Amino acid sequence: MKKCNSLQEVRSEIDTLDTQLVALISERSHLIRQAASFKNSVDEVKAEDRIDYILARVRHQAIQLGINPNMISELFTIMIDEMVETEIAEFRNADTF
Repeated sequence: MKKCNSLQEVRSEIDTLDTQLVALISERSHLIRQAASFKNSVDEVKAEDRIDYILARVRHQAIQLGINPNMISELFTIMIDEMVETEIAEFRNADTF
């Protein structure tokens, strides 16, 4: 982790990370849209077991990195819920429903 020497430098580093985070979330979203083409039903899109796995994995990672696992779970839950809705729409638009 970089050691910053001023508040402005901290903010600049945060801005850089925020830009990277948005780009990564966008990339994840595009992959979610692709996943819809490999599924056969809305229940398969919802994939509760996969969601449970992801949440457990990111909670564990958060603990390992010394950050609040509840915050990470909440962030991922929001992101996953929104992306499941996107994937359902993509699935239905593909006329495979």
